[in-house]
Amino acid sequence: MLPGEDRAARRVLLVCLAAGATTLLDQAVLNIAVPSLRHSLGAGAADVQWIVAGYSLAFGLALVPGGSLGDLHGRKRLFLAGMAVFLLAGVVAATGGGPGTVIGARLVQGAAAGLVNSQVIGTIQDVFHGLDRGRALGMYAVTAGVAAALGPPLGGALVAGYGAGTGWRYCLLLSAPCALVTLTLATRWLPPPRRTARDSRLDVTGLGLACACTLTVMVPFIRTPGSGGAALLWAAGACALAGAFVAQQRLRVRRGRVPLVHPALASSRPYLLGTAVAMAQFGSSIAASLVLTVFLQDGLGLSALMTAAVSLPSALAMGVSSALAWRLVRRIGVRTVSVGLVSGICAALAGAVAVLFVPAAALPIVLAATQALSGAAGGLAVSPNQTQVLQHAPAEAAGVGGGVLQMAQRIAAAVCLSAVSAVYLHTASGATAVGGGPRTAYALASCVCAGLLAAALVPARLRRAAVPPRPPRPGDPTTNGPGPRHDRRREDRSPQER
Repeated sequence: MLPGEDRAARRVLLVCLAAGATTLLDQAVLNIAVPSLRHSLGAGAADVQWIVAGYSLAFGLALVPGGSLGDLHGRKRLFLAGMAVFLLAGVVAATGGGPGTVIGARLVQGAAAGLVNSQVIGTIQDVFHGLDRGRALGMYAVTAGVAAALGPPLGGALVAGYGAGTGWRYCLLLSAPCALVTLTLATRWLPPPRRTARDSRLDVTGLGLACACTLTVMVPFIRTPGSGGAALLWAAGACALAGAFVAQQRLRVRRGRVPLVHPALASSRPYLLGTAVAMAQFGSSIAASLVLTVFLQDGLGLSALMTAAVSLPSALAMGVSSALAWRLVRRIGVRTVSVGLVSGICAALAGAVAVLFVPAAALPIVLAATQALSGAAGGLAVSPNQTQVLQHAPAEAAGVGGGVLQMAQRIAAAVCLSAVSAVYLHTASGATAVGGGPRTAYALASCVCAGLLAAALVPARLRRAAVPPRPPRPGDPTTNGPGPRHDRRREDRSPQER
């Protein structure tokens, strides 16, 4: 690149990272304010589940159609419109007088965040190529970790400073100045709108079926548990909708139309297995974080600031382990992801045992230690898995592969938030004083999260068998030994880019 072009690309990347941090920080901050929000608004268990899970659901469902609209109409206008709606919806949520207003505003805000992030992914794909593209996407992934690290302490400080009655409102407003700065930078530095696709008609039917299937899985957890027959009916409905989605996608391909999920992605077994790992790991981690904050504040009576202190070691350990994960990848290859998953299982089970047997005075310190182990495990699993998933996305679907991966993660987060929070809330409310309701509820929820990570081990092992071995190259992070680095720019480019 020429010096001027390099400077322009760095500015574009800065805007993309600012947008990612703004939209991801919003949810990380809110999680720690959920108990005060619940008490302030008099929200029920179902309201809380919709407030926290609705954002992720709308976020995920907006990613793929947002990318298609950006291909057709240009990315800058949609980026600015999405960020403006995100800002306004955040203000409405922060000033809402009832749970219904907050739920509606969070759904709109999540959809706007998905629209913005789909333009971020597309812009990175447009501006960067080869090795530079991988580095830019890696920095975008690291931004998520930074946002997760900053969210709990900032949220805890706001709730502690402004009180439980209004602190949660300031948590929702925290993203407003960030959004304003991002809008200003995007207006100046994002490239002009440019149409990159001749035919990018949206698969409305496929999107509707995906949304209906996700809601069918979520609703039984949000509703008051009913009979086993009702649960079977909901499960049968979800299976039927999933089958209809698969059939509709195949029919659309046979008719020569672009489906919601690119057929090349559906035929790549390593990509599908890696995406399944990402869904289980992401859903487990975000649900475990929410349950921890609710338990510490409602179950143990800790302040929001103390809750932030307990959860902070997880974020710090994840940042450190993410930076060091590639050293382990060079030694043991793709097994690094399995090591991270097993470590996460151990951390979740250790937390479950701790809440059942450790006295209340020492429990925050013990949970902080288990959170550090959980964060380190996440760092070993998340970044290497995401990189390997995108590496196995077929060349003709490299752009949409990142969007589908994020969509799958966000949908999984919505379902897991609904399911795990339902396990905790219903167990805590129905337990007797003899059994220690909140402790039993947290232990059970932690075991569910451990089960999700254990389920992720299956596709992780299958992917290792599905990926054919290739000759090692010097400096390749997936080789078993170190080697001198060299520029792999040409090898990483597709034939068209060469």
